[in-house]
Amino acid sequence: MHSLNQEIKAFSRNNLRKQCTRVTTLTGKKIIETWKDARIHVVEEVEPSSGGSCGYVQDLSLDLHVGVIKPWLLLGSQDAAHDLDTLKKYKVTHILNVAYGVENAFLSDFIYKSISILDLPETNILSYFPECFEFIEQAKMKDGVVLVHCNAGVSRAAAVVVGFLMNSEEISFTSAFSLVKNARPSICPNAGFMEQLRTYQEGKESNKCDNI
Repeated sequence: MHSLNQEIKAFSRNNLRKQCTRVTTLTGKKIIETWKDARIHVVEEVEPSSGGSCGYVQDLSLDLHVGVIKPWLLLGSQDAAHDLDTLKKYKVTHILNVAYGVENAFLSDFIYKSISILDLPETNILSYFPECFEFIEQAKMKDGVVLVHCNAGVSRAAAVVVGFLMNSEEISFTSAFSLVKNARPSICPNAGFMEQLRTYQEGKESNKCDNI
């Protein structure tokens, strides 16, 4: 425990590997999300003019798989959120969009909440939890069905859903992660989010001890 505390105290965001996230918006524009000097930077991606490779393997297939965490709580990608047939199939009423630069497609058909979150290890995902949790709870109280999505539905949205289960069900990070993983096997929150979720559990355990 002593060594763990030392590691936590010595932890620095500067040690995290810098990342960027490619996002395709509803209009087809490709942008890059990155983080620099404590500010969000969004740069439009320039496609190669001719010949040449794009530098990465493009996955052009749609990801319409929806993970059913609870009958009223779903997890998916922007593809699912932009497919009306899929949304109707799962009887979605509310949509929580935690991507950056991804538009909401059916404003007259669903109740939306958009919270722009960067998929970067240094992003403080915990700071967005209260607002996200409130929207999910509101959907549940109204007997609705809420879909939580980001771009790929594997990192940001997954971290929010795991955190929500930890808070609402009062279960451990391991249990919550397992529930979400079973419903949507492709989830893979970035390393920073995973560390913050474990820290979130430690904070909840500490609060329980204080209340005894």
